[in-house]
Amino acid sequence: MGKKVWLVAALVLLLGLIWVPAASAAPPAPQGGGGFWHTVQYGESLSTIGRRYGANPYTICTANGLYNCNYIYAGQRLWIPGSSQPGYPGYGCCRAYHTVTYGQTLSSIAAWYGTSAWQIANCNGIYNMNLIYAGQRLCIPGC
Repeated sequence: MGKKVWLVAALVLLLGLIWVPAASAAPPAPQGGGGFWHTVQYGESLSTIGRRYGANPYTICTANGLYNCNYIYAGQRLWIPGSSQPGYPGYGCCRAYHTVTYGQTLSSIAAWYGTSAWQIANCNGIYNMNLIYAGQRLCIPGC
């Protein structure tokens, strides 16, 4: 009886080692057409990512071979088909990029760049203006 339990446990472990890396690997970038990689952040969905880059969420889903378009997770890398550079709808370009440091708020960042917290939030697809994190890279709108 003890040998059967160990055999089953070893088989489950072996299958887990083989299966997990294949499932978590990012798909290769599609050839032609252009696009870029996006790393999913906590709280994002395909809809928010699509809005941010002006891409159809279903197109992102199919380009990445997702079986369930409603399930993505933080840290996952997704191929955003279309342009070669990320864009921000509603703004022609980013006049600067800012990396958030510990203790900063959207209001303090906006004051530094002479813009409003709402514009920065809108430009970056931030829906909770109290939820930014250290290390996050923000587009500062306007040229």
